[in-house]
Amino acid sequence: MNSKLDSIDFQILDLLQEDGRITIKKMSEILKLSATPVFERIKKLEKNGYIKKHVALLNERKLGLKQVIFIHLTLKEHNRSYLEKFVKEVRGFPEVIECYRITGNFDFLLKVLVEDIESYETFILTKLSLLSNLGNVQSHIALSEAKNSTKIKLK
Repeated sequence: MNSKLDSIDFQILDLLQEDGRITIKKMSEILKLSATPVFERIKKLEKNGYIKKHVALLNERKLGLKQVIFIHLTLKEHNRSYLEKFVKEVRGFPEVIECYRITGNFDFLLKVLVEDIESYETFILTKLSLLSNLGNVQSHIALSEAKNSTKIKLK
């Protein structure tokens, strides 16, 4: 953690992680501060990059997106331009909700969210398989979710 943050900053970050819609008034009551310093601290945390953005976490299943697939893949070529081109192309696929460059036997790990297996097959056939530098691809279908959290443990 960054030593520039004090215990109040950590409490604010924790409260925002629990409920991004918490009011300044409610936070100031919990922190036993007036609203102005709480508001100023939040703005400072945003300005300094501790808070990247405010978002709503959606219920994927209610939206019909019931299938999570993890894809390990390798590329045929590994020079910088091929890697950058791959990342740019993958960023354009709305089905890919996470993409990591990883160590080990594979180059990338993708997390794909689709309606069902048929939708996944369509994604593979019409998007992923058309990437020119694609090597080995291994799919892992998630059967159930044991944990899913966006909260970062703070000290």
